[in-house]
Amino acid sequence: MNILLVDDEKELVSTLAQRLEFRGFNADWAASGAEALKNAETKKYDAAVLDIKMPGISGIELGRELKKILPEIRIIFCTGYGQTENTDTDYLSKPVDINILIEKLNMTPKK
Repeated sequence: MNILLVDDEKELVSTLAQRLEFRGFNADWAASGAEALKNAETKKYDAAVLDIKMPGISGIELGRELKKILPEIRIIFCTGYGQTENTDTDYLSKPVDINILIEKLNMTPKK
């Protein structure tokens, strides 16, 4: 499964990518929305884990843009500001519990 992780906290997102790779996922990371969109134009991702609050393009807007490029992508949002009660969307609180993230990723249909 190909995962795209996006967070402006480079150390956090790169570490999370490594932890997912140790568990058998193919994880790329980006530190900005613009970088993430470039990645999505050249590689197919099954899921994206996006920080909601980032400089420039927000995670919410990035999710919309990624869906235009990859309509089947599953979006999971991360936030340090509390969970939003939207049953159609996955939210994780920061710091991300790797086991909960893996559980959500494993619910993503594999293509």
